[in-house]
Amino acid sequence: MRFRVLEVNITTALSRSGLPDLDYALNPYIGCSHGCLYCYAKEYTRFSEVAENWGWVVVVKRNLLDVLAKEVKRVRRGVVGLGTITDAYQPIEALYKLSRKAIELLAVNGFSISIQTKSSLILRDLDVLKRYSKQIDVGFTITSTKIDSEMRVLEPFSSPPMARIEALKRLAREGIKTWVFYGPIVPGFNDDLEEIAEVLQIAKEIGSAVYFDKLRVKKFMWRNSLLAELAKKSLEYNWGRFMDRVFALCQELGVECRYGFEYAEEGASVEHYKTLDEYISRPQ
Repeated sequence: MRFRVLEVNITTALSRSGLPDLDYALNPYIGCSHGCLYCYAKEYTRFSEVAENWGWVVVVKRNLLDVLAKEVKRVRRGVVGLGTITDAYQPIEALYKLSRKAIELLAVNGFSISIQTKSSLILRDLDVLKRYSKQIDVGFTITSTKIDSEMRVLEPFSSPPMARIEALKRLAREGIKTWVFYGPIVPGFNDDLEEIAEVLQIAKEIGSAVYFDKLRVKKFMWRNSLLAELAKKSLEYNWGRFMDRVFALCQELGVECRYGFEYAEEGASVEHYKTLDEYISRPQ
């Protein structure tokens, strides 16, 4: 399959965010060429071509900056989450530079920006991040510290683990507020406490908080044999016991740790999902 880029015009750039500590969400692109198999975002796109070819089709909001320039003049100042449902620094950003220009536009108009990414491409914009460092924080999704991590199967086109870690350290050295998102935690892939301790040690060295989140079971996972097996394991996993051990380790190392999200589907069972025949029986 060949990678495709589509361009569309939009009427709204900022949307209200339901995520903690964020007032608005800003996503310059629809879809993500990192192609992470577990990504929930494919369930929230209205473009079927993007959802059905996840990782291979990305939509660019070509008039994003024009629309955003008008909105920042009339909406209440607040915190904008950049890349809440797509990675704002996926490879296409190297060409379009929408994220870079959006950060500048938001910052000069008094907004704060919280960025989450898996891409070391963000270092390209270090000059902008430093210029507005009092208004910006950057979180890196780090799911492993291993060069040959099994997570590469699930995150085929994102920056390698060490590239993310080195980018995180560089940002911290340059005075940018940073944080780490260790998730999703996938049973049998990256739930090793020794590896988690390595991430916590890195966070301690640079003064970053760490957010943890388990693999979130979504309907589309039952259409893929690997994801279906991982979803089953996640539903059967003793997350309470595991997170108790993780937070004990955080306390031991003196690192600020938090849950990434509330456990939205707590209490759901494998049987519950297996009643969704329309998803399980659909061709992969």
